[in-house]
Amino acid sequence: MSLIMNEKIKAKELDLTGLDGEPIGVVSRDEALAMAKRLKVDLVCTSLMSSPPPCKLVARGDAKKEQSQQQREERLQDRPAKEKELRLSAHIEEHDYDTKRRQAEKLLAAGNPVLLVVKLQGKQEQVPAKELLERLLADLKPFGSKATGIQMSGKQAAVRVNPAG
Repeated sequence: MSLIMNEKIKAKELDLTGLDGEPIGVVSRDEALAMAKRLKVDLVCTSLMSSPPPCKLVARGDAKKEQSQQQREERLQDRPAKEKELRLSAHIEEHDYDTKRRQAEKLLAAGNPVLLVVKLQGKQEQVPAKELLERLLADLKPFGSKATGIQMSGKQAAVRVNPAG
């Protein structure tokens, strides 16, 4: 949506609001533009859906800054969450486990899905790898839920966790 302000406003009459949000009332377009010039501010139309259109006086430059901030936030919300991969080993030390758990919690809290991967060296490690992922899933329960079951393949065990909410 583009910003309609100052001379771009074409309506003959405007429902004007002052700098501090105080209602000024219905005034002519020319009177509102003169007031904006005198106060060295911008006249911004907030909606074209009603007649007379509501407009407000805004400190110069603030309206464009606010609009670009709003557009930036919308773009960030539209962007899909990136899946983050956390790699662990089947025989992990307790301190390292806590670090990986905290990393996963942070990522899930930020709204990113997490792929937990345990690298395997040989067939005998499949059982501890699965147990490790199950323990991690139990610890992460408040932050997210598993999107896939634990997948065991030749050299790794993996599970995807989606953020809660």
